[in-house]
Amino acid sequence: MFKLSAVASILFLTLRPEVYGFIVPLKPSSTPLVLFSDKEGGAAIAKPKVGVKTTVKTTTKQKVASKAKVKVGDPVTRRQEEFCEAPMYKVMLIADDSYDTDHVIDRITRIMEDIDNDAAASIVDAAQAEGKAICGKYPMEHAEMYKEQLIRSDPMIFADIEDE
Repeated sequence: MFKLSAVASILFLTLRPEVYGFIVPLKPSSTPLVLFSDKEGGAAIAKPKVGVKTTVKTTTKQKVASKAKVKVGDPVTRRQEEFCEAPMYKVMLIADDSYDTDHVIDRITRIMEDIDNDAAASIVDAAQAEGKAICGKYPMEHAEMYKEQLIRSDPMIFADIEDE
């Protein structure tokens, strides 16, 4: 509550239109009492009105394609994966007159686990007769490994790999 003169209250009311007030005389001889109420609920102090408008624009993305829902009774079908067989390579034993037959048979059976002594002996005999003989068919990595191990043996056993 403020105690102001009538002139001051009229000027105040005209300068601030957002503030409402009225004059209540207390006694005929006293100065009138001016009551003010502010829209913001506080005292009627001059505050500059600064308004900043902000707008927020929201956008939502929609799914392009949705997955088809599977019913409970439908069997689940999975895509058949196609496996192709690894290319096989032949490990060839190349004949040499300086071979010790027992050493070659021993090295072939130690390096290639799927060949026994009788099979290794027949491979060595076929290589001596024809110039080269097939030891077995293996995937490329295995064939290269068997060839390298035969070549690194001491004395060296000549071997090669060929496409199937």
